Amino acid sequence: MKAILFGATGMVGQAVLRECLLDADVESVLSIGRGTTGQTYRKLRELVHRDFLDFSAIENSLAGFDACFFCLGVSSAGMKEADYRRVTYDFTLAAAQALAGRNPGMTFVYVSGAGTDSSEKGRTMWARVKGETENALLRLPFKAAYMFRPAVIVPRDGIRSKTRVYQLFYTILGPLLPVLNAIMPQYVTTTEKLGRAMIQVARRGWAKPVLENPDINAIADGIPG
Repeated sequence: MKAILFGATGMVGQAVLRECLLDADVESVLSIGRGTTGQTYRKLRELVHRDFLDFSAIENSLAGFDACFFCLGVSSAGMKEADYRRVTYDFTLAAAQALAGRNPGMTFVYVSGAGTDSSEKGRTMWARVKGETENALLRLPFKAAYMFRPAVIVPRDGIRSKTRVYQLFYTILGPLLPVLNAIMPQYVTTTEKLGRAMIQVARRGWAKPVLENPDINAIADGIPG
C-alpha cells in the first residue's frame, strides 16, 4: 500500500506515521505538510507545501496512491467559525479534491471527532463544521471514504500533542486515563490503536463509513466487521 499522510506532526498524525513505518504492508508514505517531521526512514518521503487551498504546484506528486490519511486539524477553542472552517473544511476539501481526480482507487481516511454533527444544523460550531466536512468527503469519487470519530485518545510511544490545551489535559489527567478506560472503554482509545485501525480500514474496508470510538477499538483488536 502506498499512502499519503497529512498532519504528520500532530498527535494523531504521529501515531499513523509510526504505524505505517512499522507495517510491512505499507510500501511507502508521502508526508505533506508545511514543515517536516525530522524523521528519516527508507519508505518515508516528505514534501513541504505551504498553500493548503491550492495543490496545483505539487499535482504531479499526488498520483499513484492507494490511501490517504488526513490527520490535519486544529482545536476550535478561541477560534471564530470562519477561521475554524477554513482549516477544517476548506483545507481538507482542497486536498481531497486534488487527490480524488488523480487516484480513483484511493481510500480516504479522515480523522474527525466524537460528537460530530452529521445534520450540520446543531448549535455546536465545531461539530457542525466537522459534519459538513465529513458529508462533503463522502460525496467525492473515491473508491471509499471513512470518517474516524475518536473520543479520548491516550498518547503512547512518546507521542505528544502539539495543541497546548490538549497536552495540558494529558499532563494533568494522564494518570487517571487507565481508570477511565476501565470504567468507560467505549470512550477511550490509544494513539497506537487509532493508527492501526486507520491502516486496517484503508487496507480492507469496514462495514460503515462513519466509525465511532468502539468501532476503532474493535478494528484495532482484530474484531471483524
